[in-house]
Amino acid sequence: MTGETENEDIVEQARKLFSGPVTFLKSAPALKFLPDPDVPEIAFCGRSNVGKSSLLNALTGRKAIARTSVTPGRTQELNFFDVGEPLQFRLVDMPGYGFAKAPPSVVETWRRLIRDYLRGRVELKRTLLLVDSRHGVKAVDADMMKMLDEAAVGYRIVLTKADKIKATELDKVYAETVAEARKHPAAYPEVHITSSEKGLGIAELRGAVLSDSLI
Repeated sequence: MTGETENEDIVEQARKLFSGPVTFLKSAPALKFLPDPDVPEIAFCGRSNVGKSSLLNALTGRKAIARTSVTPGRTQELNFFDVGEPLQFRLVDMPGYGFAKAPPSVVETWRRLIRDYLRGRVELKRTLLLVDSRHGVKAVDADMMKMLDEAAVGYRIVLTKADKIKATELDKVYAETVAEARKHPAAYPEVHITSSEKGLGIAELRGAVLSDSLI
């Protein structure tokens, strides 16, 4: 019961924190534009159109803290958001990957930015890897997991858009995702199931983000 109480406490703390100030700080198209390394950072990454902006909006209880777009690859920079007053930690919206329409040179620039950020950012406490529950872990997701493993960055896998598929299919995707996570040394064993539209799993994920910022 003690563990359940502690979990409830952290979820409530996270709710209060995210109901307070959450503000856009800056965009960084290159490492030299990163903000000063003065607080913990939690990064969000995922395949283009996985629902990353929608999840960020749901977590922060805002309608447009992160712009949503049906155009894959819209986010081309690292976007930083300050959470709390006084400042507690930052959320980092990373460029989407797996974009088919972007020129190869642009894709490589984005990939280099992500790789260099992951490998060199001491303040990065955890990355949340978003996977579309309708598709499960695809080859581009596995590539990202390998990059995170190689950078020795701990990450949680978050299934998005869980309201868009049947419960039986979701159970199957969840089991397959958990099995895949176990193959990766940097992957957190718990897989989160969320729906930004329905609010499913959002409170628990807020708690996880707060917990990760404290490690």
